[in-house]
Amino acid sequence: MPNAFNQQIIEEFRANAGEVGGPFEGARLILLTTTGARSGERHTTPVAYYADGDGDVLVIASAAGAPKHPDWFHNLVAHPQVTVESGVFTYEATAEVLEGIARDDAFARAVEAEPGWADYQAGTSRIIPVVVLHQNPSDGPPNVGASSMGQYVQLIHDAFRRELALIRQEIGNAGPTLGAQLRINCLTFCQGLHNHHTGEDIAMFPFLADSHPDLAPVLDRLREEHERIAELTAELKQVIGTAPARAAGPAGPAAGTVPVDPEHVRKEVERLTLALEAHLTYEEEQLIPVLDGPTTATAQTGSTP
Repeated sequence: MPNAFNQQIIEEFRANAGEVGGPFEGARLILLTTTGARSGERHTTPVAYYADGDGDVLVIASAAGAPKHPDWFHNLVAHPQVTVESGVFTYEATAEVLEGIARDDAFARAVEAEPGWADYQAGTSRIIPVVVLHQNPSDGPPNVGASSMGQYVQLIHDAFRRELALIRQEIGNAGPTLGAQLRINCLTFCQGLHNHHTGEDIAMFPFLADSHPDLAPVLDRLREEHERIAELTAELKQVIGTAPARAAGPAGPAAGTVPVDPEHVRKEVERLTLALEAHLTYEEEQLIPVLDGPTTATAQTGSTP
């Protein structure tokens, strides 16, 4: 580790803001950088992930059902401080290996989303570990690799588009009820969208209103669209219901889990998709040229022309 196959994925991932082709096209991937248990050197590995709520993500040390744990797992056990790259965000995190019921419930949730994990477990005598990566709040907000504010907005918007496309695909593949992991994916998306729009309302929009008074009608429209999208996400969350933080284990659905019709959720997601795409496109058309213009760029950096 690293090997040529992984390195190719890493390079493609970084060059395309988290998108890769080939066998992992459309997959949920992050780049996980750990510190070698023995060497102390930094190693980066592409791994699949699942949302776990509150900004945390789950990774599974399957090694495709191999008899031994993958090297990256041994590394993070020895050195729990890791770096996570999502394609847009890069942040430091602390790895926690789940044990007992917490591990079993999280693994069952992953199997519900992708049955292949059960095949990996069946093919090995070891208990495949599940690890939760907790973003370190003391390190501040995640880093976004953007060269300008306009590019920053575009990257964030495209990340929302990709996540929503994945959710729509997962709903299409769902069975007669909505799985716990898919519920968490939807709720995580809604929270992320709320956080982004709140940040725009309290920071970027006031800045633009001061520096570009002529944008007042545009900013008013965008604020109104934020309110409409907030209504749509609230309706989606109401349809989804309350999802448990940990999903059903081998014994069956967790207490308090209410079956949800995926078709009902799909219709709500489609309503949100139409409204959000129109909003993102309008914002990009109206604001990115201004954000990347010389006057705004100078004001943001505090430099002189």
